[in-house]
Amino acid sequence: MAILEVGINLGMRNLVEIKYYISSDNVLDPNLRAGFLTALESFTSEVFGDDINVISLASFKLVCYCEMITLPDDDVNNKQPLLSYAIIEKSTDASVVKEQLNEIISYFLNRYPLNDIFSKKPKYFKQFENRIDELLGDLKLKTEDRFRSLF
Repeated sequence: MAILEVGINLGMRNLVEIKYYISSDNVLDPNLRAGFLTALESFTSEVFGDDINVISLASFKLVCYCEMITLPDDDVNNKQPLLSYAIIEKSTDASVVKEQLNEIISYFLNRYPLNDIFSKKPKYFKQFENRIDELLGDLKLKTEDRFRSLF
């Protein structure tokens, strides 16, 4: 029961990516993942009028939380999805993780101005990884690692 990876994307751009455990032997470009999740979010929003919640795969689940944001004084129709995601083990409670992703986005939006979110490179947001670690607590640990930390 653990979060394997967590991240924040703005549209097709990855802003934050933290890997606690390796979820795959294949190395995936974070911006490719961001593009996939953005396309999936757009598709579910337009076709079904709904948001992505949980995508279940054979070995993992992908949990997402999305907020649409726009630059101040910009066209209201020019919204971008600010999406937090977590790749979790199958046995991890997705609803608990979803709540944490909601908090992560809330703290992220409180910490950084929209102009910075839209214009800065990922290394600018590197310090926010510590905040994510604090928010997730022991959710980022596998069961055996939780026991190990007790002794």
